[in-house]
Amino acid sequence: MKKLITLFVLVLLSLPILQHSYAEPEWTLTWSDEFDSPAPSRVDPRKWTLETGGAGWGNNELQFYTEHSRNAIVDGKGRLVVIALKETADRKCWYGRCQFSSARLITKGKFEQKYGRIEARIKLPYGQGIWPAFWMLGNNIDAVGWPSCGEIDIMENIGKEPSTVHGTIHGPGYSGANGIGGAYKLEEGKRFSDESHVFAVEWKPGEIRWYVNGDMYQRKTAADLPPDAKWVFDHPFFIILNVAVGGNWPGGPDQTTRFPQRMEVDYVRVYTRSFTNGRMVGSNFLWEDGTVSGVGPITVSPNMQTLQSADD
Repeated sequence: MKKLITLFVLVLLSLPILQHSYAEPEWTLTWSDEFDSPAPSRVDPRKWTLETGGAGWGNNELQFYTEHSRNAIVDGKGRLVVIALKETADRKCWYGRCQFSSARLITKGKFEQKYGRIEARIKLPYGQGIWPAFWMLGNNIDAVGWPSCGEIDIMENIGKEPSTVHGTIHGPGYSGANGIGGAYKLEEGKRFSDESHVFAVEWKPGEIRWYVNGDMYQRKTAADLPPDAKWVFDHPFFIILNVAVGGNWPGGPDQTTRFPQRMEVDYVRVYTRSFTNGRMVGSNFLWEDGTVSGVGPITVSPNMQTLQSADD
């Protein structure tokens, strides 16, 4: 009897088995800015547009965004530096003469991507009323407006909370103060302005994950939305880097806030999945050995030729 059981087990082990694996395909770099010019220079216009204006940007912000190198410069030491200043020029903002200036860089019309890993290594500014951000907007914003285009905040910080960053999604029915997200806090006594940190999202169909220094601190899916709300994160988005001053969320600077304030960016990198030795089925990947990885359920027929996915 023992010999029969042993033989049966050996036969089972010799059969090809379809396994479900959580191993992910490799990341392939699709776009980056390493800010590695050998001497101080302006932001690369092939990759970024510097937006301008002082109309409050929908949040009653106090700064005027400029194209000037004193507000955004590649410093010749491998960093983009975005600088918020007390303003002396005679510029007009929504509340009168502008008191502050800063910079806002976007990749709209130059680089946009649907899904992938988007990351940057950044040393943040700090202080009451300072609002640095690394985020994305849907590339259909001109057609459908905000928040229907979708917004993914990879990292936001309000300077009065120097140890905390926030990751949030905004869409129709869950925008502004009702955005859906979470916070990551450093150990007691540490600040994000002390040194650089890597902020990232990994974004795939129906799911976004947020990371700080490789630590995943939250995951959001359509199941996290309010009833009947729409998941609006299945089209290309563009990237934004900015430092705002004041606004509804952080409030204005006070006597404790020091200027200039600097956000130092070592790099921005965007990746997509590199799929080899297999093929995509919906939002899943079927490897040649029968291993499946992805986000949706998949069924494979006995001959492994006919495939169906819940995403098809």
